[in-house]
Amino acid sequence: MKAVGIIVEYNPFHNGHWHHLQETKKTTEADCVIAVMSGNFLQRGEPAIVSKWARTKMALAAGVDLVIELPYVFAVQAAEQFAYGAVQLLDALGCQELCFGSESGDIAAFLAAAETLFQQKGKFDALVRTGLARGQSFPKANAEAWRQLGSTPLDLSKPNNVLGFAYVKAIRQHKLAIVPRTIPRLAAGYHDESFSHPSIASATSLRKALGKTGQLEQIAAYIPPATAEQLRQYRETYGRWHDWEAYFPLLKYRLLTATEGELRRIAGVEEGIEYRLKQKISGAETFAAFIAATKTKRYTWTRLQRLCVHVLTNFTKEEQNQAASPTYIRLLGMNDNGRRYLQQVKKKLMLPLAAKAAKLNGDPLYEQEKKATAVYAAAFPEPLYSAALKEEYATAPIYASGMERK
Repeated sequence: MKAVGIIVEYNPFHNGHWHHLQETKKTTEADCVIAVMSGNFLQRGEPAIVSKWARTKMALAAGVDLVIELPYVFAVQAAEQFAYGAVQLLDALGCQELCFGSESGDIAAFLAAAETLFQQKGKFDALVRTGLARGQSFPKANAEAWRQLGSTPLDLSKPNNVLGFAYVKAIRQHKLAIVPRTIPRLAAGYHDESFSHPSIASATSLRKALGKTGQLEQIAAYIPPATAEQLRQYRETYGRWHDWEAYFPLLKYRLLTATEGELRRIAGVEEGIEYRLKQKISGAETFAAFIAATKTKRYTWTRLQRLCVHVLTNFTKEEQNQAASPTYIRLLGMNDNGRRYLQQVKKKLMLPLAAKAAKLNGDPLYEQEKKATAVYAAAFPEPLYSAALKEEYATAPIYASGMERK
């Protein structure tokens, strides 16, 4: 069986994701689609609107065959580390291809940019360092370095292009036997907050709409029925969807009670930002107000969000440095087709496949996952808090038996 990988968050799964999934199947003619999905906290330093289990059900209902988890130590990182962890897991599962959405939609542009980077890496790195020394943020220094090289048609100011380029770089750098492909992102941009298309909207705009009104009817035209059902069930069970404001009291407590020295141990805390964090937190009444007051040219909103997640989960620089590569494949869900694929490749897997969380106890990557789960569940009062913790450890991989591939 030929397998294609996709790297997703599904926060939540919407019609644009459906388009990507269908185009992936058509473009690659793969027999099995494997999704590497972030867990409860996401690449931009945000809590997922619903748990990984609810989002796994959304993916399987849409026709994904296998869903595996991208561990926290890779999921809540800048593009390079995020991409590295994801493509390594796909390689370990024997994926022959990777298909990602991008603003470019032209894989030749990604391959050309990667070739340029590897040929001129020394010059590129020097240009980035110069930009950083001038006080530019890393994204701006990176974009300016590309502009000065003046030799790539790829627009690396676009968020999906940036992630796609990180995937292509990781595949090339580590000599993985994965063929990258891309399809153009349809209609809504990654950060769009408005509904300008009759059926396609960004996940950002969907979350914003839900946060304002809490009414699923407002976004019904932009999501599959299975997504609407999972969102409805989750809110009925737990009383809320997740956003940063739910965790702000916990973050405020952590920052007010930690010393500057303790904060310096946390991944992402550099250049004296610990003093600014403690200075700005005491007067902030919301998470949004705190980030707005704290951000600088070097510390962008996204970088601060990731840092704040690491503060909550007590993810240290030492733990980050030890997390060199994925050490396991955690299975979240599968359908009949996905099960057939696993039966075909299980003896050739390059990493152990874990269907039960108990098998992962003691693994440093999973120990961090447990901390992230404890924080994510803290949005709930008891007994829901304990129920959410139990879900992490007691839930078997979701098996969508009898579900036809779409």
